[in-house]
Amino acid sequence: MSLEKKIEEKLNESLKNKDKTVFPTLRLIISAIKDFKIASKIKEGSLKDQEIISILKKMNKQRNDSCEAYKKAGREDLLKKEQEEISIINNFLPKQMGDEETKNICKKVIENLQAKSIKDMGKVMGALKKEYGDVLDFSKVSNLIKEFLK
Repeated sequence: MSLEKKIEEKLNESLKNKDKTVFPTLRLIISAIKDFKIASKIKEGSLKDQEIISILKKMNKQRNDSCEAYKKAGREDLLKKEQEEISIINNFLPKQMGDEETKNICKKVIENLQAKSIKDMGKVMGALKKEYGDVLDFSKVSNLIKEFLK
């Protein structure tokens, strides 16, 4: 079953259960998918899972940015709502690797590519995205690579 169908099923299930914390977020996801289809001029069919994952990651990043702003402003109520939305979105994303695994993978790729300086960062990032694009948090990866290539 495609990721898009899973999201639609979960939306229908949450509507039936009257789960007021889940269905608004799922509606936002469905809306973002439809917007993407319109922008890409896709008239029929569902999107590839990779495209939906990309949309979900973008939504997650927006919410993380909002969380930072709400923390600075002291808006705990809005912060809590954004964090709930993040957890709902994360249910549809592939599980991200932990910090130790991320470090080990970065070191391994740097060794394999024989990267020596920060100039090689593009090569390393490209290799990591190609191999581990779905399971790595690239905001962390970027900092790790900079640290390793000093």
